[in-house]
Formats: sequence, structure tokens, C-alpha cells
Amino acid sequence: MQSGDQKYFSDEVLPVLEAVANRMIPEDTWPSAADGGVLEYLNRHAGEDRATWLDLIVPGLRAMDAIASALYLQPFTKLSENKQDELLRDLEHDRVSDFPVSQRLFFTTLLSLVVEGYYGSPDAGGNREGTSWSMIGFRPGPISGPHEPVMETDLQQQNFNQLRDRYDAIIVGAGAGGSVAAAVLAESGLQVLVVERGSWLQYNEIGRDHARNHRFSKYGHNTGPALEGHPRTILLATGDERITAPFEGDYHNNAMTVGGGTRIYGAQAWRFHSDDFRMATRYGIPEGSSLSDWPISYDELEPYYERAEWEVGVSGDGNAHPGRGNRRLPYPMPAIPRTLEAERLAQAASKLGWDAGPVPLLINSVERNGRPACGRCGQCVGFACPTDSKNGGHNTMLLRAIESGNCDLLCDTMVEYIDTESGKHATGVRLVTEVSGSIQRRQVHAEHVVIAAGAIESARLLLHSASDAEPYGIGNRNGQVGRNLQGHVYTGAYGLFDDPVQDGLGPGVSIATCRFAHGNGGGIIGGGMLANEFTRLPLIHWNRALEPDAARWGMAGKEIMRESYLRTSHVQGPIQDIPTPESRVRLSPTVKDRFGIPVAQLSGKVHPESLRAAAMLGEQAETWLWAAGARKVWRTRPGGGLSGGQHQAGTLRMGSDPSTSVTDPYGRVHGYDNLWVSDGSVHVTNGGVNPVLTILSLAFRTAENLVKQA
Repeated sequence: MQSGDQKYFSDEVLPVLEAVANRMIPEDTWPSAADGGVLEYLNRHAGEDRATWLDLIVPGLRAMDAIASALYLQPFTKLSENKQDELLRDLEHDRVSDFPVSQRLFFTTLLSLVVEGYYGSPDAGGNREGTSWSMIGFRPGPISGPHEPVMETDLQQQNFNQLRDRYDAIIVGAGAGGSVAAAVLAESGLQVLVVERGSWLQYNEIGRDHARNHRFSKYGHNTGPALEGHPRTILLATGDERITAPFEGDYHNNAMTVGGGTRIYGAQAWRFHSDDFRMATRYGIPEGSSLSDWPISYDELEPYYERAEWEVGVSGDGNAHPGRGNRRLPYPMPAIPRTLEAERLAQAASKLGWDAGPVPLLINSVERNGRPACGRCGQCVGFACPTDSKNGGHNTMLLRAIESGNCDLLCDTMVEYIDTESGKHATGVRLVTEVSGSIQRRQVHAEHVVIAAGAIESARLLLHSASDAEPYGIGNRNGQVGRNLQGHVYTGAYGLFDDPVQDGLGPGVSIATCRFAHGNGGGIIGGGMLANEFTRLPLIHWNRALEPDAARWGMAGKEIMRESYLRTSHVQGPIQDIPTPESRVRLSPTVKDRFGIPVAQLSGKVHPESLRAAAMLGEQAETWLWAAGARKVWRTRPGGGLSGGQHQAGTLRMGSDPSTSVTDPYGRVHGYDNLWVSDGSVHVTNGGVNPVLTILSLAFRTAENLVKQA
């Protein structure tokens, strides 16, 4: 009942709280909420969020007790279970008069907290001994191998005062694109500095809380940036700005740590479809969009796709998804074996006449480069890999760069400004960091500068690096920097089956169909990919995967969780977002970060054609689940807000015409001889699949061309 030595509930409130929690999750053959450790979790939460408890929960509990005494002449704790449930149902449906707080908000907030304490992470203060996970069939750890995490290779870092005054190349960002650029440049003999805004976080430093991760970030996340000092803003239709924090959805956070998103990603390693590079030619340009062809073709990028697959490491079946463009070599590793769910969906795809096959993954299916095969754990996405089997920037390309002896890694430091001459030549960068509470700044010179900070932060940096020659920001003479921000609209469906379809084997995603990428008729522009989802955390199941009319509390709610967790399938995928010039990044005129730098201001919304494509793909997800034998199917429907997220792209798009693009076809900023972009910012369109393999491939291509110029 305590968080440390502090007890946050009075003797008056505690019995009522315990009684309510035990009606929300009652005892049967499995423990009640209180016996399952929920009160310990609630006490910890009360210590972290005093306002919610003092202003909402505690007044509500006292009012419930008073209502029980007024109606039944007994405190709530003495009422029969039926009477207790009746009062809770009245609160749930706003049927109680003269309640001192919003009764629905009180009920839903307390129910959500009780559920978190029962089904969440034991190390968060609840779910004693992981009992509820055993009850529903969730298995968090690897299926075999050592119980302790594999030791990762520590990355040697430089401190602020150890830097050279000049480097051959400075790379801004140590994510997917930055890590590839670092390896190619360092291994060619160039002296390289990689500057990473985030920290180098090893496995045990990346949290495993099921309510604080990049898959479900209700209270925070488990990588950078810190929640304080790093806001962004949303431009509202009124012209006002609203501040958003890193863990909120509209922040569009990508993990800011060494490795970037690859540290905690799902690692789907798709090549773009050959027609993804010629969308405008194939479909025309919808009104209000900035849809355009890439200045390069699939065939030009194919050798670099191949290089990324072999050098970073992809498992898959090169013959599984025909029609997506030619490939010369197979994947370097076989596909991870199918899950039970994938077997069921494969049979359904065959019945429908659909091509379906393994999902290519940047995950070892066999031992490779001294790191083991995937341990098939139940919590892959949003968390660091316990067996170090996931291939990311931190343990592949950046490791190679540092081992070459030609690469310095500087963490916990921002590049706040790129120095340039006459709007034609980059001369270096200005760095800012905090050391022992003191803000320190330093200028470092470079022969080349490579920007790889992600589509939002890369655009922010160019905009902030204004000069007399370019008063509106680097590369922004034609107002293109920050425009065309895009990510992926996701759509799909859930299906409930009579028998288990989940075996708990990670990463979960195992089978996909790409038949709806293009050629869907009905005026649909592009399309997307459908796959079964990654293993589902229990809290995500309760929050997102219960059927719409399912009981969510009481004995029925507990039975629903127990009976549905292993019998629910989720098929979904991204569609090809249609870019718009008004989905964009600007500098906030009013809000600055902890270093005094204007933060990114985001604005825009999804193009209507993207929502049409999403509706089509959602219908096909339903079709697949019905064919697989689901007895109930319900669809997810995307909203119309700005699309960016962890697949953010497009703000510095490549092209041959400087009036409509920011970089040339090799990723070099128009008008510059030595300023390059090596992340998803350069994507003209973002494909109907996860974009990381394209980011890696373009990074190889850009870095290779930089070496030729050096």
C-alpha cells in the first residue's frame, strides 16, 4: 500500500477505494484487484499525480460513500456486491445527481488506473508476481536462452572538450540514416563527428513500463527527449499555438537516443513498390496535394536496398511478395517462422486467392555477427531487445563507424545552428549542451555537414540556421523547407475467434499481403500493405482491442480479458499518404526549448484521398479476418489530423527542380556543395509500407556520393 515510506490514502478513503477496485476487477479463481497489487500501484500513482487524486478521485470516493449511506443507511463497503455494482453503473452512465465532480470522468479515470495496476508492469507497482499476465496468457520474455539480457557493445563517446576543431564530416543525428552515413564515411578514411541529441542508453537504461513506452505512452516514454524542456507546438485553426509534450501523440515523437527509432522499432524492412516512385505519373495530382514523382526510380535504388539488407541484416523471403520490383539477391537470413496467427491468415489468404508471405524484418532469425537469433519475446515494439537480436543503428553501422577509429560520437548535445558562407557552402556547426547545470556552447568546423535528425528536427534546424544570404533558413529560398510532412495513416480490423489464434511468439508480425499497394480501382490513389500486428501488451489489449460493446469491468470484464486475449487477431497496415504543402514544420514564434531555441511548430491534416485509401484497406482487413474464421470483426478508423509519427518524412524532399524541392536527387541541399540530408526528410512520398529500409538505402547512396566529392 505504500510507495517508499509514504502512504497517500487516508484511513477514511482507503476502504472505499479497495471496495471499488475489487468490484471493477473481482476475485474469482484469480485474484481480485487488491490481491493482485492494484492498491500499491494506485498509491504510487497518487504520489506522482496528486492533482488527479485530490481534485477528482478522493472527492468522488467520499461522495460515493455518502450516497451509499444516504440511500441504504450503510457505507459503500458494507453494501452487497449487487448494490455496489449498481452505484458504479450509475456513475458510469451519469445517472447520479449532485455529484461533486464529473461522475463519468471519475469512473473512467479510476477504472483505467485500476486496470493499469492489474494488467500493467509489475515493476510499476502493481500486477503482483505478474499474475494477471498468467491469467490471460501473456508471456513477456524470450522463449529460450539466457534469462539475463545479452551484453551489448558499449559505444565509446567523446565529451564536449575532447572534440577536434575540424572534421571532414559532421553528422547530425545517430539514427538509421546517420548511422549508415557515419559508417560509410568513416570507413572511407574521413574523420567523422556524430552529434546525437539524446543519450546512449543501454538495454537496462531503457524502461520496460507498459504505460511508458513508444507503443503506449500514456504517462511518458522510455527514450528521449526528456519530458521537460523539449516541447513542440501545434498551430490551431484560430492561429493560436498549443504546446504538446514528447509523450503525447501529436508531438510525433521518434525515439531520441543513439540508434533513434531503430532502438525500439518493430523493424519491418520493406522495399518501396516500384510505382511508389512515380505516383504523380500513375495517378495524377489530386487537388490540394503536392503529390510528385521521385527524381530517382526503384531500379536506381535497388542496389542500395540490397546493400542495406545485407550490411544491416534483414530476415525474409525474397520470393514472397511478387510485383514489388526486381531483386538480384535473396535476403541474408531466412524469415522468422510463422506464428499460429500467421498460419490461420495464410490459409485464409489462400482461400481468397491472395498472395501473402513473411514480413521482412531487421531482426536476426539466425545468429549473425556475434549476436543471437530473435528470442521471440512478447514485447518487441516500443522496447529495447533483450537478446540484442534487433538490427539498429546502434549495434550495426554506428558500431562499425566507431570501430574504424575515424568516428567520434558526442551524445546529449544539440546542433543549434549550421554555419554557412554566401548561402552556398556549409562551414560547420554550433553545438549546445548542459554540463553540471551549466549551458555550454562550442563551434566546430567541417568540410561536409550531413543532417539526419528526422523529418521534423532536420527541418527545424535548417529553418533556424537563417543567415543574411538566406533570411528564411537554409535551402528555403522557395519556401519548401518544412512542407509536405507525412507519415502513415494506419487502418485495419480486429477479429475475435472461437479458439486461440495467438501463441505469444514475438515479434508477432509474421505474414503480410501487398496486393493492395496499387491498382485498387475506384479512384483509389496508391494503397497499402496489410499484416498481422506485433505481440499485444495486455494494457493495449484492454485499451484498443476489446470489441466495441465488450464489458470493461466487473466479473464480465475480467472474463472478457481472459477469454479474448489469445483469441483476438489484429490485421492492419499503412497506406500511401498523399502529401500536402500545408502539412508542415515551422519555427514557433513564441515557444523555445531549454536552450532558448525556437521549437518546431506543426500544422496540417491528412488529405481526403488518404482517408479514402484507408477505408479501402480497412475493408480488406475485415475480409481477411472473416475468411480466417473470425466470429466477430470490427474495423479501426483513422482520424484526419496531421500524419507524421515515427514514420515522419518529406519535409526536405528531393527533386531536380529547386522551386519544388529542397535537395537534389542525391540528398544534397540545392545550391550547396557540401550540405547533405540523410533521413526520411528527403522522401517525396513515403510508400505504403514502413520506410526504414528506404531511409537506410538512401543513406548508403548519399554517403557514397559524398565520399566521391570529398
